[in-house]
Amino acid sequence: MSQALSRPLLTVDEFHDWEPPPGLEDRRWELVDGEPVCMAPPGVNHGAIQSQVGMLLGLHLRTHRPSCRIIVTPGVIPGLRSRVNQRVPDLGVSCGPFVDSRSLPDPVLLVEILSPSNEAKTRANAWAYATIPSVQEVLILSSTAVRAEILRQGDETPAIARGKETLRLESIGYEGCLDEFYATTDLT
Repeated sequence: MSQALSRPLLTVDEFHDWEPPPGLEDRRWELVDGEPVCMAPPGVNHGAIQSQVGMLLGLHLRTHRPSCRIIVTPGVIPGLRSRVNQRVPDLGVSCGPFVDSRSLPDPVLLVEILSPSNEAKTRANAWAYATIPSVQEVLILSSTAVRAEILRQGDETPAIARGKETLRLESIGYEGCLDEFYATTDLT
């Protein structure tokens, strides 16, 4: 569940300097249409999937795409209403030059993990990510079943993978069994 705060709309630059209310400083925040939105802590399966995917994709990138890197909870700026939006996916991959900033420049792959309490918001974020010109794929993983949806630029219908099926991420040349992403959960 997320909670928006009542205040004047912020730009991305203002959001970078904004300080959360006392007691909420350690929470994950994103800027949605000018409003800071606080995210609830993720469930254990969500965290297990996030760390497992980060490890597997990180190892793949190190071997096969050393110019690329995976970042946990990067800030990304959607192409639409970019002045007042900075979203935070679970993982992001960028293959451009390293830039240390609060926003991941030119991500090629963004990963979201669906939780039952925030599915609508997560799906809205996934479609916002598709407006980023460099994004080739958005991977949506379920936290309650071994299931993935891959949204690809130019495709109107998401590709679906389940269970032990092969998952292909064309943006980074990754191919592997989907259930490897769930190896540290209670779902396999």
